[in-house]
Amino acid sequence: MSRGSSNEYDVVVVGLGPTGLTLAHLLGRRGLRTLVLEREPEFYGNARAVYTDDEALRVFQTAGVADDIHEDMNVDSTVQWVREDGSVLVQFRTPDRPLWWPVTNFLYQPYMETKLEALLERYPHVEVRRGHEVLDFAQGSDGVSITHAPSTGSGYGKRENAVDISASQTVRAAYLIGADGGRSVVRTKLGIDMTGKTYSERWLVVDLAAKEAPDGGHSDAFRHLPYFDFICNPDMPTVSCPQPGGHHRFEFELKDGDVKEEFESDQTVHRLIGQYVDVDEVEVRRKLVYTFNACTADRWRSGRVLLAGDAAHMTPQFVGQGMNAGVRDADNLSWKLEAILRHGADPAILDTYETERKSHATAMIALSVFNKSLVSVKNPVKARARDLALTTAIHAPGLGSWVRRAGMKPKPRFKKETYLGLPRGPRGIEGTLPPQPVVRRYDGRPIRLDDALGIGWALLGVGVDPRDGDDLAIWDQVAASYATLYGPGTRPQGTIGDGRRRTGLIDIEDTTGELTRWLRHHGIRPGSVVALRPDKYVFGVAPVGDPTLGRALASQLGVARSIRPAVSADREWVG
Repeated sequence: MSRGSSNEYDVVVVGLGPTGLTLAHLLGRRGLRTLVLEREPEFYGNARAVYTDDEALRVFQTAGVADDIHEDMNVDSTVQWVREDGSVLVQFRTPDRPLWWPVTNFLYQPYMETKLEALLERYPHVEVRRGHEVLDFAQGSDGVSITHAPSTGSGYGKRENAVDISASQTVRAAYLIGADGGRSVVRTKLGIDMTGKTYSERWLVVDLAAKEAPDGGHSDAFRHLPYFDFICNPDMPTVSCPQPGGHHRFEFELKDGDVKEEFESDQTVHRLIGQYVDVDEVEVRRKLVYTFNACTADRWRSGRVLLAGDAAHMTPQFVGQGMNAGVRDADNLSWKLEAILRHGADPAILDTYETERKSHATAMIALSVFNKSLVSVKNPVKARARDLALTTAIHAPGLGSWVRRAGMKPKPRFKKETYLGLPRGPRGIEGTLPPQPVVRRYDGRPIRLDDALGIGWALLGVGVDPRDGDDLAIWDQVAASYATLYGPGTRPQGTIGDGRRRTGLIDIEDTTGELTRWLRHHGIRPGSVVALRPDKYVFGVAPVGDPTLGRALASQLGVARSIRPAVSADREWVG
């Protein structure tokens, strides 16, 4: 559809939580005109998500915000499962950083959301309308009409909700993304059900802030609680979570006979947290009894309308992956929308959004439910059996190291025959996420791999120029970057005049050998070309000069060659 009117957009996103914020940044960086509608006039102001991982931070890196938000995080904390007396059952800690970012990062969500919204100001083509509720939408062959109106209420219970229908407005967009949470208006209006389970177990969440110390900083109220603890106490399973900026969270599981109102009372909250902190040194910011869901939407797409984040899947909080699942959704959607709207790809590629993401999200939900069942064993006999099983596992050769590095966590690897890319063979890397080392440019400057390659498609030649002997029309059309990767110490040497820089070629050296070792492990040798999707998953591998990659790209994107120019010049907002 055309964008001649100020009320016409490439994409309208409903919801300004972590998923909507991430998607807005990714779409903004890709040059797409975006409107975000958020019913709440202000941020919730309390922490919900507390954790992010290296995969999500790599997405935030693509969005151009990772360094900004990471500076506010608690990094590399040990995560442990402990008995009620504090003795350790299992510890998870990993200093390895295969994706460059730390694996364990605890955050304070109000810090992150506030910064992400402020950073959107760098994009004049991204508009945020707070206090606007979606009333209805209708889609046709060329776009979606979305009607919204100012809302003076609050879904957070601060004041009664009131929508001014007389001030309603209709905007048009090529695509509508519902990132509006577990009670999604978009999903409800589409009539899409969710399949899964609502758990009856109730937990009391208590968010704390350390009071100000005499010197003006935070008190040492939480210094004795340096790690994330799953406290496997049969009498009352408890979670203790450190957060940056003098914040801390506790969660306590209630018994069947416990009364919600009693547990939300000041007296009960002080009694419970008093087991772990000096109540005079802390301020209670939130106290709430909640239950949780483990479910996924039956469909994630209806024509030009798609669901993302909690609108598409709800993950219990026990492995901290609910927010991160939405961040991954945003990454997957953003480049496919760009491919359609800027490069002329067939909208049918959006079908791969659900097939690529749903199995991973479902696996994360299953892991979270498993961890919940592990922590919340209340029968003392079964608890002792669990403790014995964990102790035995952690000391078993091979198994112990697998547990300590969280080997049970679902890997960033698409299921076969579900993804956009060449088929994966027995040793193949297609549909997997490669490591991200720091590489060395020709001028000797270090740079993260993704920053060197850019945010679009990339052809990476292993020791060769990936452009040699291939038809580059399709790659130029999708604004691909071209790079040569040298292993450590393998740059070519010669006589005067040799090795002059070739125009349009990114020249990088894998000085740590991390990426070249990974490629070699999978049978990829010098002379190969690796095609990377914009989300940096591997599209395919072929010998240099082999036209297989270009032909597969044109076929799978459904792109007729040269129907429109590359859009790299439009990305003037890239930081």
